[in-house]
Amino acid sequence: MQRVITAELDLDLGSSVDLIFQVAAAQQVPLVSEQLTFLQGDREYMPTEIIDQSGTRLHRFTGEAGELHVRYEATVEGHTASTRTSDLEAITYLRPSRYCQSDEVFSQARRQFRGLAGHDLITAVSEFVATSTTYTPGLSLGTDSAVTTLMTGQGVCRDYAHVVIALLRAMDMPARYAGCYAPGLEPMDFHAVAEAYLDGAWYVIDATRLANRRSLVRISTGRDAADCAFLSYHGGAVGLSRMRVDAWVMPDGAPEDGFGGDGMPELEASDPAADDFTTLVQLS
Repeated sequence: MQRVITAELDLDLGSSVDLIFQVAAAQQVPLVSEQLTFLQGDREYMPTEIIDQSGTRLHRFTGEAGELHVRYEATVEGHTASTRTSDLEAITYLRPSRYCQSDEVFSQARRQFRGLAGHDLITAVSEFVATSTTYTPGLSLGTDSAVTTLMTGQGVCRDYAHVVIALLRAMDMPARYAGCYAPGLEPMDFHAVAEAYLDGAWYVIDATRLANRRSLVRISTGRDAADCAFLSYHGGAVGLSRMRVDAWVMPDGAPEDGFGGDGMPELEASDPAADDFTTLVQLS
């Protein structure tokens, strides 16, 4: 399965500022082609690439005052091979974190999911968050946590992921956060999902039910959204004036217009309705 992913960010830099982007596909993603540019007038910035222990690629440079245009495009072919998770990683993803306070939801999780483990636990937590939370763009805040979302019952993808992660950690199952591109997502944006660690492998949980998990492309991996922001900056002011994210699936051997020989687009792989959310799926 071939996927095309793109991101366009237009930023207003008020002064010299340290910029850190996480918009490129992760190191382990099988890329056919890729282009990432940072343009300011006639100037092109050449960032330093930093790769963390999970394969997240961070691009860092100091931008000067003015308009900055970020453009990313890549073509992905196939799926990522599984990588071994160290004992330290598994321990890290059992601990409470800033947005996933598993210690604060411990009692609720133990009452609600008593006796469940493994696949049954993953399915139960996913179903609970999917049915108890309403997707409400624009109403949640960037500082909202899993506890906040459980109280309000509303949020966006990051909030759903945080609740799933907090509940699974409270049940002694390692869980982590992943930023990704999601073909077919409506409304289209950077997407966030959770991953649960079971029998030596990570399985993706998308309680929003807004994307087909088999078409997702990993960008970043971390404890929660604090580790996976598409942009962070230090020492200056930054305004986001425009952002456009897109991702779509092309059938094998199809021309670049995204249509097969019969003129039909590749819909199933990017259709959330085609995903059985009770099955275990790994993030490609």
